[in-house]
Amino acid sequence: MSKQTGGMLAQVRQQAIADLVNQQGNITVNDLCSRFEVSPATIRNDLRDLEARGSLKRTHGGAIGCNKSAYELNSYQKVVQSIDEKRAIAKAAMDFIHEGDAIALDSGTTTFEIAQLLMGFRDITVVTNDLQIASWLERNTTVTVILVGGTVRRHFRCTTGQQAIDMLSILHVDKAFIAANGMSIEKGLTTPNVDMAGVKKKMLESADKVILVADSSKIERKAFASYAAISQVDVLITDEHADNGFLEALRETGTTVVSVEIDKNQ
Repeated sequence: MSKQTGGMLAQVRQQAIADLVNQQGNITVNDLCSRFEVSPATIRNDLRDLEARGSLKRTHGGAIGCNKSAYELNSYQKVVQSIDEKRAIAKAAMDFIHEGDAIALDSGTTTFEIAQLLMGFRDITVVTNDLQIASWLERNTTVTVILVGGTVRRHFRCTTGQQAIDMLSILHVDKAFIAANGMSIEKGLTTPNVDMAGVKKKMLESADKVILVADSSKIERKAFASYAAISQVDVLITDEHADNGFLEALRETGTTVVSVEIDKNQ
């Protein structure tokens, strides 16, 4: 493995470290040095950065995880997770978008993948609270973009708060593509942040059809704040690794399930 510490390689390494710590509960600097073939100073810098983001807690000689229901990776960390699954889900989402549609795109990395596939459309309107999605669509497409105002959630590249909720309450869209940090039959759709839960709730309520775009890692996870019952989801688009028992239970609620194959070469 390259010992380069800057740029994207450092970001990928730090994400891998955060995943390891939160999966195992704890890990030592020496273990991380051996695994990533970098110096103790580099690992300590990584742990310092990750602690500043709330991804873990440093200890003497290592780190411990903070994998709690209110914990959430920021946008920069999420971008390297399950990218093949997210791209496959985004491609499948195109079957539900047609010229003349007004659609809502929730904030998230999977919905950003959907946005990047909208270049061929001319007559659609996209409502979003995601700054990255709005900026990318403005630069690269001719679609109409409505950016939902509100308080910018730092490090998450989106707007939230009562102003965002009020704006969404006067809008109506044909379809809303909603993301989730967790989904379960019992708790429905959940997210770690209460303010985000309010925006997501209002966004899906504005739509005739609610399409949940979530990779299989979100199944049976329960985050801090619930914003929708599972019965409010009209369509789930997920990947081929999704638990069959969960998918069958979801179908029994009346939800259409689309399970997509993952193309590692896309």
